[in-house]
Amino acid sequence: MKQYGLIGYPLGHSFSKKYFEEKFKREHLQDCSFELFSIKKVEELKKIIASNQNLKGLAVTIPYKEAVMTLLTEISDTAKEIGAVNCIKIIDEKTIGYNTDVIGFEKSLLPLLKPHHTKALVLGTGGASKAVQYVLKKLNIYFLLVSRIKTNATITYENISSEIIQTHTLIINTTPLGMTPNEEDFADIPYYLLTPKHLLYDLIYKPEKTLFLQKGEEHGSEIKNGFEMLILQAEENYKLWNQ
Repeated sequence: MKQYGLIGYPLGHSFSKKYFEEKFKREHLQDCSFELFSIKKVEELKKIIASNQNLKGLAVTIPYKEAVMTLLTEISDTAKEIGAVNCIKIIDEKTIGYNTDVIGFEKSLLPLLKPHHTKALVLGTGGASKAVQYVLKKLNIYFLLVSRIKTNATITYENISSEIIQTHTLIINTTPLGMTPNEEDFADIPYYLLTPKHLLYDLIYKPEKTLFLQKGEEHGSEIKNGFEMLILQAEENYKLWNQ
């Protein structure tokens, strides 16, 4: 039996188990199972691996994409550069960390980009944000990081001026704001300044249309949720687990 799983906390919002169980059924993979490991401390990873001998791979979600790195025996160059891991391959005593968020994000973003999308606002600075930043650098899209607290590397939501909104026509939400069950939450940006030239991308996939996306749509902006990215990175995870 080949076992796969997901670590994070909480995992009530996760689509992974349903997705992989349907995949196993569709592809007649009767020797595969997928488990959710909701852990309150990232250190519990070692116990999970020790007590699940058939475990071949794990997906990693909020809030452990960065913290998990110190517990792994090996990390891919891309994941090292990003500073976040969302996929762990397990071979005997070895745990190898990868970042497949970058593949999912890039593949789902590219078809939407237009020549005027030269500058981006990235809302949030966590593990998912780091994957987004990596892709934007690769695509030569200049970006500003937005956080609740001002640092040398970030601006705050209060700092977002009309000039910034006008010139940064790609806006990406990497925070959990608006995710089920907190669907009434949204990032505090000046939505009234949005135009049809803007592209709003939300890494959240549940609900299908967050308030962040709804507000963009109201001003004619193009919108995209994180569902396609999620599927692309899940498939990439499965490939890595079985290479």
